[in-house]
Amino acid sequence: MASQEQVLVVERKVVEKIGMFEGLAFDVERYLSEIFVPGVPRFMLRSEAENNPSYKQLIPYVIMAHKGKYLSYVRGKKAGEKRLVAKRSIGIGGHINPIDNMPLFNVDYYETYLAAVAREVDEEVSVETTHTDSIVALLNDESNEVGKVHLGIVHCWDLDSPKVEKREQMITQMSFMSLDELEQVRDTLETWSQKCLTGLEKIIETSNSRR
Repeated sequence: MASQEQVLVVERKVVEKIGMFEGLAFDVERYLSEIFVPGVPRFMLRSEAENNPSYKQLIPYVIMAHKGKYLSYVRGKKAGEKRLVAKRSIGIGGHINPIDNMPLFNVDYYETYLAAVAREVDEEVSVETTHTDSIVALLNDESNEVGKVHLGIVHCWDLDSPKVEKREQMITQMSFMSLDELEQVRDTLETWSQKCLTGLEKIIETSNSRR
């Protein structure tokens, strides 16, 4: 982790004002309409944010689906978040960093966020098919040190074919798995993926309703 890396955060009290929750929250608009108000999100040093629960780092968590199967992989030793190494995941994503051509004033952080999602996914995997993208839930986990300082924004990408290839070395054992297959390896999943697995049917239902 670069010592001067900056990440997009919101203060915890912003989320608490809307309504702190555990697991998945599907009333997406209520949260995003408050989180992305001008002056609310900002960038801060990741080295300061990682151990400061007064802030929530915003993390896109992209679930890729195709005909009842979901992209899954194991985080290898090259993973940036060492606390998640060797855990299986069904989410692609990472921290939101500032970009070189970002304006100094009047930054639209929601547009910045959406552009960063596409960029982050493209860094980790190559999606060689068309897809739809729906933001379906917010994700929070206060049960561990990683979760306390992050807030997930869950996307569902409905792929027209399962043509996805890995780019990052940290991605290993990548394949599309059914809901039953994922349930069989639930204990190996990182906690965010476990929570998404619990709500996976509603995630897909919500995604379908937004298409």
